[in-house]
Amino acid sequence: MSHDMTSARKTLGIVGARGHTGAELIRLVAAHPALELVFVSSRELDGQRVVDHVDGYAGELRYASLDADAVAAQGVDVVVLALPNGKAAPYVEAIDKAKPDTLILDLSADYRFDSTWYYGLPELTRGKWRGEKKISNPGCYATAIQLSIAPLKDLLAAPPVCFGVSGYSGAGTTPSDKNDPEKLRDNLMPYSLTGHTHEKEASRHLGVPVEFMPHVAPHFRGLTVTTNLYLARKMSREEVMQRFHHAYDAEPLVQVLDEAPWVSAVAGRHHVDIGGFAVSADGKRVVVVATLDNLLKGAATQALQNINRAIGVDEFTAIPH
Repeated sequence: MSHDMTSARKTLGIVGARGHTGAELIRLVAAHPALELVFVSSRELDGQRVVDHVDGYAGELRYASLDADAVAAQGVDVVVLALPNGKAAPYVEAIDKAKPDTLILDLSADYRFDSTWYYGLPELTRGKWRGEKKISNPGCYATAIQLSIAPLKDLLAAPPVCFGVSGYSGAGTTPSDKNDPEKLRDNLMPYSLTGHTHEKEASRHLGVPVEFMPHVAPHFRGLTVTTNLYLARKMSREEVMQRFHHAYDAEPLVQVLDEAPWVSAVAGRHHVDIGGFAVSADGKRVVVVATLDNLLKGAATQALQNINRAIGVDEFTAIPH
C-alpha cells in the first residue's frame, strides 16, 4: 500500500462492540484498505484486548467504555452504532454537536422510520442515496423479506405472508429465553407474531403491507424466510424466476437459486440466497425462500456496503464474495 493510500484512510469507531455484529464488523474493518479502526466501545469489556475476543483480528486495540460525549470527542470520520434499540439518540446528538459531517451508521431500528436518514438496503435503495451522512442499516429479517418480495411487488393481490426462522445469535448477547441454547434445544420458539419491528420496517420501505411471523431455532447463525406471494394474475415458474434473475443477476451479494436454499449453506457467508419459487396449480401463489447470515448480510456486511459507498470506494471493498 502506498503512503498516499494509508494517509487517506478514514478513521472509524464502533459503539456497542461487544455484540456478535460488533465482532463481525471489527473483522471486516481490520481487513479494509481504506478504513482504520480507532476505537471500540464496550462497557462490559472496558480495558480488555480486542484480540482476546475477536479471532481474525490482530492489533493492540483495547475496548474502552465511552459515553456519548467521549465518542464524539474521538473525532473519527465514521461511527458505527451497534447498540440495542432505543439507545442511539444521545450519541447522534453528541456527534452532531462535535463534528456534524461525521458519517453515522446505525445498526438498530432507531432511525429506520426517520425519512431524514438514508435507509441503506443497497440492492433496493442504491438510487435513493443523496449523500446523506446518516444511514440506518436494515434489520436482518427485513432485508430477506424485502429482497424476496421486491421483484413481484407490482403484481401482488394481497399482503405477502412471511414465516421466519432465525438462529439465536439474532437475539443478541444479553441473556434471555431467545438465546439460551438449553431452552432452544430440540425446540422452535415463536415470538412477536404480529407487529414485529421488521414487519413494520419491510411494509414501510416496500410500500406494501407485509405479514411476518418470526421464530428462533437452536442453530447459532443464519435465518430463513419463507414467503407466500399472492398474485393478481397467473404466472409461470419461468416468468417468476425471470423476474428474480433480472432483479439480482448483477448483484454480487444476491444469489438466485433453483432449489430452496439451506440456511447452513449461507452461515458465515456474505450474500443472500433466494430460491424455491414454487408456484401453485392456479399460478396465483408463489412461495419464495430466502436465507442469509443475520450477522453478515443481515448486519455487518450490509453496513460495510453502505459505508463503502458513503466514503467513495467500491461498494464491495473488503467484502469476500
